[in-house]
Formats: sequence, structure tokens, C-alpha cells
Amino acid sequence: MTQDNPLLAGWTTPFGVPPFDLIRPDHFPPAFAAAMEENLTEIAAIATDPAAPSFANSVEALERSGRALSRVSAVFYNLVSSLGGEALEALDRDLAPKLAQHGMKIALDPALFARIDALHVKRATLGLEEDQMRLLERMHLNLIRSGAGLDAAGKARMTEISSRLAALHTAFGQNVLHDEKSWALPLAEEDLEGLPDFVRAGAAQAATERGLPGYAVTLSRSLIEPFLTFSVRRDLRARAYEAWIARGMHAGTHDNRVLIPEILALRAERAQLLGYATFAEFRLADAMAGTPAAAEALLAEVWEPAKRKAAVERDRLQAAARAEGSNEALAPWDWRYYAEKVRLADYALDETELKPYFVLDRLQNAIFDTATKLFGLTFTPRPDLPVYHPDVRAYEVRDADGHVGIFLADNYARADKRSGAWMSSYRDQENLDGPISPIIVNNNNFTKAEPSLLSFDDAETMFHEFGHALHGLLSRVHYPSQSGTSVRRDFVELPSQIYEHWLALPETLHAYARHAETGAPIPDALIERLLAAQGFNQGFGTVEYTAAALIDMALHQHPDPRSIDIESFERDFLNTIGMPAEIGIRHRPAHFQHLFAGGGYAAGYYSYLWSEVLDADGFEAFKEAGDPFDAATAARLRTLLSAGDTRDPMALYRAFRGRGPSTAPLLRSRDLVPAT
Repeated sequence: MTQDNPLLAGWTTPFGVPPFDLIRPDHFPPAFAAAMEENLTEIAAIATDPAAPSFANSVEALERSGRALSRVSAVFYNLVSSLGGEALEALDRDLAPKLAQHGMKIALDPALFARIDALHVKRATLGLEEDQMRLLERMHLNLIRSGAGLDAAGKARMTEISSRLAALHTAFGQNVLHDEKSWALPLAEEDLEGLPDFVRAGAAQAATERGLPGYAVTLSRSLIEPFLTFSVRRDLRARAYEAWIARGMHAGTHDNRVLIPEILALRAERAQLLGYATFAEFRLADAMAGTPAAAEALLAEVWEPAKRKAAVERDRLQAAARAEGSNEALAPWDWRYYAEKVRLADYALDETELKPYFVLDRLQNAIFDTATKLFGLTFTPRPDLPVYHPDVRAYEVRDADGHVGIFLADNYARADKRSGAWMSSYRDQENLDGPISPIIVNNNNFTKAEPSLLSFDDAETMFHEFGHALHGLLSRVHYPSQSGTSVRRDFVELPSQIYEHWLALPETLHAYARHAETGAPIPDALIERLLAAQGFNQGFGTVEYTAAALIDMALHQHPDPRSIDIESFERDFLNTIGMPAEIGIRHRPAHFQHLFAGGGYAAGYYSYLWSEVLDADGFEAFKEAGDPFDAATAARLRTLLSAGDTRDPMALYRAFRGRGPSTAPLLRSRDLVPAT
């Protein structure tokens, strides 16, 4: 069986890249079964070791365990998100609760916890290095937060909760994907008024993929947002927008509204079993923010200024609508359309003029070359490496010391691919038993064309996700569980968000923003207008984001979540906080995958703003040095990126910056206070 299953056999591919060309969905069930059995055998050997607990025979042994399971899991979950398809989705539904039960069986093993607990009690006497001390403390805390300190009944209930949540999270994400795949708005030639060529091309491609004649708008963000921006047809904009915000809200087997109360209730119950009043309190206790009140205080600091700025923006858009002869009150499906007109009027900035300068391939080079200048990295295409889809491009990453890792770029939208943009890994860097290099992937969902043209926001997304990729690629840790992005949720966005700043540098734009047809560099005057408009529409952007972060905190502090009618709760909450009627919340609960399709950002969506405080303040260090590529500052940033979870995140930030962060650069960057 092992030799016939590539997931269980040794990988002889260059750099140990998964042999994607050999892997089939039916390989996963036996591979998971074998890997879980091996993992339990490893845990039993640690837990029943007759020798007294030591850091080597308990903590390091636990770090070594489960490598086969980690390898199979990494391939499976990456392919579920990036490749998708009915076979993988069915396996995901079946495997999610089983894997959750397996994880809880280990976390709640009393003999294993007794060994870790005994070491934790006397940790100060063990002569541990800083990373070892943090590893032991975090390992102990994670076991406690999984329920290792509970009685038998509590442990049993924690296992039930974990298994059920895994099934619910999987169903939630698949329901959103179902709605995104199943909806399309067919368009005839007469429906295309106002749409520039790149939107028409994307709509034609979408229609072809759906087997429809002519053109179609789908719920892919790379298509629906430009449609809402340019379509003259207000009736079609309304239909597209209403479908976009109704994902996960269709009665029947794909209705996420019925899943949310149970997810919230189970999370609240888990928190209460562990002694916390709410899930938000539980989640924030292990975050930089520390408490829900601290996270909410930061959100409150931007909420009222953002609403004031959005009100000014709204009035300007409404005036533009009236100037065109519209007496209708501005609606959410109008905002992007009139914002584009106002941007053209106020800044002489036209998306159709700008977009031909942002060619995907050149931007990929800009991302790589920025990393070369900052960190001495090089990126060599490796078309010989196996990949899981023809769209994927593989690169070997090197520096002056040699091989660093493998980077996979998966930039295009596909019907079965999860929406959005994200970074993940097929293998994390570590050096426990010898050097292991990372295999990192960035996923985007851009429209595939020749050439593929991006908006400035799309380009910013590419830089953002590559910042995450650098966090994984530059990791230099000893222990696997401290690798790369294995940090606190409200710290993990710092590397991604700080990297965005290099896109907007005039030198980056001069070098890489070149016209798709002529190759001519972007004119200086256009760069000046682009940079002058960076504060434009920031009220809108801040309001839509902050409302989503606030409702996240409210949902996860609800006293009786099982009683929630999610639509009524959303409506009442938005009224309470004074949500402008003309702006839609960035993610409505029924398709808020950050919260409910895995829960990584549950009671943690504020993290983007928390990290933005760090990134805005952090980039100031380069400004103060007088050079965005200052070698000494870049070296300190690389030290932060390489540290993973070996030190407290605020200690890492202070070492980079020389002090704690200030919120002033954030407020300036979002144009919420006058620039000084």
C-alpha cells in the first residue's frame, strides 16, 4: 500500500516538492489513516516513557511527532482551497471531524500533559534557551487552552465541541463556495455600457467558463468589483451587489444562517469550560491586545473619524449623481460607480487609464526585486518542478548562503478555487534534526487574460500576500511549531501589511508600472495623481472594515448565541453603531469566512487594524533612515521576520523599531487626521 500511495512514499522530487502529478483524491483516506495511527504510536511512546520527563524526551519528542500527518495534511488542505472539486470537498466533509477528534485525543492525553506540566512547573531550573523556554510555555498554554486541565466530563465535552465545530466550519466554507460557483448574471451586448475592455474580456471569459452565451458577471471579486465600478446600468449593479452580499443566505442545504448560532454557542461553551466569560475573552487572552476592551478601544479610535470622513465622501458622491441627473438616494451599489467618477474629477485619475500599467507578470517581478533589494533574495523559475495546476508557477528562492525555499505563485481565479487571496505552506522551515527549507504558496483570484491587468488594489494585494510569504521563507527557527507565521493572530499581519508600502514608492512604479502594449513607463504626472489620491475613499474603506471587526467582537460576546437570528442581529447592530446606509459591511456574517470557515480570525478580525498600527509605524523607520531600502533597517526587519514565534511579538517589534508603536502614522495613512 505504501509504495502505491505517493503520500506515504518517500518524495524524490527536487527540494522535496509534493509529487502533485501522482497524487489523486483517493490517496488521502488511507494516507490520513496511516499517518494518524503513526502519530498516536509516537504520542504513546512519549507519554509512557519510563524515564523522568526532560525537555528532550518530552518537548522535543512532541515536536518531532506527527511529521507524516503534517505532510499529508498540508497537501490536502492546500489542494482543497486551491484546486477544489467535488471529490476533495467530499473528503473534507468526512475528514474534518475525524482529524479534530485525533487532535483532541493527543491534547487531552493525561500522561502526556503530566510530563509537560511537570517541566513547566520547574522551567526556571532547566537551563533553557530563550526559544526553548517560549516553546515550553506556549506548549503548556496550548494544552491548557485545549482542555488538558479539565476533568473527564469536561474533556469529553471539549472533544465533542471540537469535532462538531470542524464539521460546521467545513460546511460554512463549502456553502459560500457553492453560492459563488452557482450564480451568474448573463449580459447581452446592450448591457455592457460603461464597461472598459478589460471588464468586457473578463465577462466574456466568465460566460465561456459557465457555458453561457455572450457575457456574464460572477461573484469573483476580480470581476464583480470592476463591474460595480463601471457599469452604467444601475439596475444591473443592484442585482450584482445584492447577489454578492447574499452569499450563504439562501434557504436550503447551503444556508449559513442556521450554522452561525451553533458555531457561536459551541465556541462560547468551550470558553466557559476553560473559565472565560466569552469566546472573545478566551481568544484575546492569548493575543497582543490582551482583552476585548483593548481591541475595541483601537476600533473606536478610528470608527467616528472614519464615519465623519465617509459622510464627506458620501455628500461628494451624491452631488456627482445629481449632476448626472439622478435624484435617487445613494445606495451601496452606487458607491464604487460614483467614487470612480469623483476620483476622475478630483484627481484626474481614471482606472481605465491606470490599469494598463499594472501587468501581473511585471508586478510579480516588482515583488521579487523588492525582496532582492531588501533581503538579498533571488527567484529562479523552476518549470521542472511538479505543480498541482498549469496556472501555478514555481520558483527557487536563494540568498548569499544558498537555497532558501520554494515559492509557488497561483494567481488566477478558477471555478472550484476558494475566493480571496491567501498565503499558505506545503512545508514549514525548521532545523530540529537538520535543515528543512520551506515550500510557500501565494493564492490570488485575478482574471486570467493575456496580458492580465490589475488594479492598484490588486497589486497591493499581491504585495500583501508576498509579505506573508516572506515571513515563511525567511524563517530561521529550530523548532517546527515556532516556524514562520506561527505567531499571534494580531501580529501575523505585520509582515504582509508593511510590505505593501514598497508598491507605492515612485521608484517601484517607475521601474515596473509599464504599459501593457507599448512598454512605456507610467508617466510621472500619473504617478503624482495616483499618490495624491491615496487618501481618497479611505472613509469608505475604513468604515466597511471596522464595521466587520466590530460585529465580530459583538457576536463573540453575545450572552445567548443560540437565540440569535443572524439577520436581525446584523441589522440591529449596524443601526446601533450608526453604520452609514450607503456603505455595506465588508463581510456579512453569512459569508464571513474569516470567522466561520475555520475560525482563525474569530474574535480576531480587528487584527488587521492592530497590525496596521505596527506596519504604519514600522515603515516610518525606513523614512527616518532616508531610504526605503536602508540596509540596516532592512536587516532589523529580516531579523523580525526570521524569528517566528521564538520571542514575544512586542519584544520583536521593539527590537526592530527601538520603541513601542504609535497610532499616529495609522491615522495619517488612512487620512483620518490632517497630515503633519
